[in-house]
Amino acid sequence: MRVSKEVKEALQNNKPVVALESTIISHGMPYPKNVQTALAVEAEIRKNGAIPATIGIIDGEPVIGMSPEEIEQFGKRKGVKKASRRDLPIIFANKEWGATTVAATMILANMAGIEVFVTGGVGGAHRGAENTFDISADLEELGKTNVTVVSAGVKAILDLNLTLEILETKGVPVLSYGTDEFADFYTRHSGIKMENVVNSPLEVAKIIKAKRDNKLDGGILVANPIPEEDAMDSKVINNAIEKALKMADEAHVKGKEITPFLLKTIVELTGGDSLESNIKLVLNNARLGAKIAKELCNL
Repeated sequence: MRVSKEVKEALQNNKPVVALESTIISHGMPYPKNVQTALAVEAEIRKNGAIPATIGIIDGEPVIGMSPEEIEQFGKRKGVKKASRRDLPIIFANKEWGATTVAATMILANMAGIEVFVTGGVGGAHRGAENTFDISADLEELGKTNVTVVSAGVKAILDLNLTLEILETKGVPVLSYGTDEFADFYTRHSGIKMENVVNSPLEVAKIIKAKRDNKLDGGILVANPIPEEDAMDSKVINNAIEKALKMADEAHVKGKEITPFLLKTIVELTGGDSLESNIKLVLNNARLGAKIAKELCNL
């Protein structure tokens, strides 16, 4: 594992570090928007007092804290593998390039000693998962890996209620930031009422510390809703999601290809509006993640 000098020094000196994934660069957005967004998210984390650590795999080696040049390569390079837990040993052994999903980023962040990780939305149970068993490995990882994930809930293409049920079974605390309604990715209103509401980064940091001090293994999910001014119209986005799901079904898109296909199709159906909302919500998560990491270091 290669840890950048800046990240290494920050971790050794109890300075706040925030992990970032690389799937959003290689599989989440078109070039050059993907690279611009990745660098903007890093800048937002710095602006809020923490050190960003974008994680990816280059020639079979995990890199914790990629350089701007490496991020640019991830954005342009064709054939970068989408890497979840199951893919890691294969990518390592074959010395390939891998863009880390939420699950793989959690694993590598934990190995490097980074507690806080910021993403857009985590994976979960796809609609109809009670029949297909199409459930993201992200939920398994949240159940066992000691990393706190700040996201705008789970991806809107999923079955939110089923995903929350699985997280409950896995013993994952889901903290809703500033609202008693579960964050709905592109919008603030899912209609799902939340039990555990937190209203400050310090409150979140205290819960993380209590979990770690008491050796209660597993992750924490902080659901941070998109700001109202950046949210999409519920009717517009839900219509686009329904259409995209139908198109995926007709094209027999399955497995790890389904999420990139749906997100790309939704961008096309909304005339690019969903991509802009996606970028805004990631930046919003970066602000919160940096503040949580800072409070945690102070504790």
